[in-house]
Amino acid sequence: MAIGENGKVAAAEILPGRRLSIEAADPTKGAYFWLFCFFLVYCTRFQDFLNFPGSAYVPWAKFPAIMAILGLFSALGRTKRTFKDLPQMGKYLLGMIILMYIGAFLSPIWKGGALKHTIDFSKIYVCWVLIFLIITEFKRLRRIIFVQAFSVVIVCVVAIIKGHDVARLDQVMGGFYGNPNDFAFAVVLSLPYALAFFVTAKNAAVKVFWLFGMLVMVAVIFMTASRAGFIDLVCAGSVMLYYYGVKGKRYYLIVGTVVLGSVIGLTFGGKLYDRFTAMSGDTTTERSAYGSMEARKYLMERAIEGMKEYPIFGLGNHNFLTYSGVWHEVHMTYFQIGVEGGIPMLLLYLMFFYRDFQNMFELRRMKLDPEVRVFSEALTGTQVGFVVGALFAPEAYQFFPYFAAAFTVTLLQTAREQQQVPASVSPPPKKARHFLEVYADRGSAGTVTPVR
Repeated sequence: MAIGENGKVAAAEILPGRRLSIEAADPTKGAYFWLFCFFLVYCTRFQDFLNFPGSAYVPWAKFPAIMAILGLFSALGRTKRTFKDLPQMGKYLLGMIILMYIGAFLSPIWKGGALKHTIDFSKIYVCWVLIFLIITEFKRLRRIIFVQAFSVVIVCVVAIIKGHDVARLDQVMGGFYGNPNDFAFAVVLSLPYALAFFVTAKNAAVKVFWLFGMLVMVAVIFMTASRAGFIDLVCAGSVMLYYYGVKGKRYYLIVGTVVLGSVIGLTFGGKLYDRFTAMSGDTTTERSAYGSMEARKYLMERAIEGMKEYPIFGLGNHNFLTYSGVWHEVHMTYFQIGVEGGIPMLLLYLMFFYRDFQNMFELRRMKLDPEVRVFSEALTGTQVGFVVGALFAPEAYQFFPYFAAAFTVTLLQTAREQQQVPASVSPPPKKARHFLEVYADRGSAGTVTPVR
């Protein structure tokens, strides 16, 4: 009830307590639920475990993604962040996709194929925007990272069970896990997250699970015999051991890595060792690996020719396969972007990840909660491993590095928001005031003198 201007009693439209509860409700809760489901479907590829016919052709990940988009648009105007808050990285990524579409329509090789692949890649921008706008607190980000790390552990276990006798785990799993190099990259880019969960776990059983998960992940990397994946592992692992082992004074991680890594390498690393030794051409045990190295040299030379011939918009997404003449991709991500998307797109790609590292450096300078610090260092390890490993593999369209960049900028934005100085609030009155005096101050009545 409330006193009206005419002195009559009128019903209040909304009770003060109820108003506060409505304002406190999170309008992005539904969108976040569907984003969580999208990551679960995308990272586990559970459709590979289904046996009914046609399950592999059902767009399982599109439904939760569409629902997340609808949930976000239904909450516009009530969200903590808006499209105006999107960082510069988002503009770089959008610019890359626009250039991809132009290159697809102007492709000298295959316009239809380039357009199809560009549409598929465009999904990463939608995911990137959803991550930044919906995830506004660390616990939400932690759950999404958990989904990726946990899903990759499960995929690795299933791959070992199904493909323990398959060379390089080739096509044991579907999607981006089907190619050995892509599989190894996906695992390495998720391994720092697993280590972060291991370090921050307070329960012994949880620590045991993540230890088991990391051992399985490293075993899969060796079983894929991916040289680029192994280099990626060494780079990411070195960064993680520096942060967690040396700076964090967890020296048991260094000892454990050396001991357990040696055991896994001796057990599962035979094929990988053969592929490295074959690079010299002096061995007959793995001639295919030596031939692969020679083919990569040719493909890089061919990619440079393609960039000279089509420098602005490139050949079109995934069209280098045809242009190469041997139906192989160039095994360097930066050449892959340059020849298929053009030099302007390559510049945007480099600017995107340069900005990602600037965000990491800014996070390092900030005063963060210890757990938040651990995960920021895990993101650094992931991206350092990627930018180095990308020199040896065609991973331009791998979603996980873009996810990591979105996680980093989201974490940075969350930290900035938490460290902002709260707005000044007028000091409370020195003497308690009668409720009629307060009401009079609001202009709804004249001067009121309360009876004491």
